[in-house]
Amino acid sequence: MSEPYYADDLITLYLGDFREVDAWHAADVLVTDPPYGETSLVWDRWPDGWPQLVADSSPSLLQMWCFGSTRMFLDRRDEFAGWKLAQDGGWSKPRGRGVMNDRFNRSHELVTHWYRGPWGDLPLTSPRVPKTVPWTVKATRNGSVDDGSKVRPMAGGSYQDDGTRLMLTVIPGDPGDARTTSHPTQKPLEVIEPIIRYSCPPSGLVADVFAGSGSTLLAAKRLGRRAVGVEQDERYCEAAAHRLAQGMLDFGAVS
Repeated sequence: MSEPYYADDLITLYLGDFREVDAWHAADVLVTDPPYGETSLVWDRWPDGWPQLVADSSPSLLQMWCFGSTRMFLDRRDEFAGWKLAQDGGWSKPRGRGVMNDRFNRSHELVTHWYRGPWGDLPLTSPRVPKTVPWTVKATRNGSVDDGSKVRPMAGGSYQDDGTRLMLTVIPGDPGDARTTSHPTQKPLEVIEPIIRYSCPPSGLVADVFAGSGSTLLAAKRLGRRAVGVEQDERYCEAAAHRLAQGMLDFGAVS
């Protein structure tokens, strides 16, 4: 295996094809943004069979988060047969990026959560956030309490407001524009960080086999998690290394 392109106490980044790198095989969760294969751009080429390949290559990899479009997931659904779909969410973009004038201006992107094995064995942390707006607490017909968060107390238990609510599945985030980013498929850190916090324990290992210019790796670093990334385009490896070297001072967000 080749030497890392970049490495520090938490993060290791390799230049190359993920199929030829084995350092990510010990990962607990994969958070990645693959090429969707929907355009004629040179870099937008879907690696056939990669969802099953990552599952076969990493016995410890029980969770996978994958960004994509509805068309991508429908076209490639058979390639996810080795995974069970847990949930889906989305990134709400501040600006539409549609290219067709006869359709809605697309301002969102999907992210799907996949898993293997028993759901109860996954090391998940409840995705709660501070309450930021007033909530009306009311009794329901069966006597339970509805605080507006869609979370119910256990049978026979009492409700206690801890000042938090479940995070919504649609997460807003602004990656900046082409003048301030270095990758065409931008993903904000504020979208990636909750995913990592939810599905990777502090001692776990995050992987990204389509690392781009390092948003998953930087998000993991900011959360104190270890991460391994692989990117085959040296331009983006260089951008990722630069961002990771800046560490906590970098508040940008590029895929």
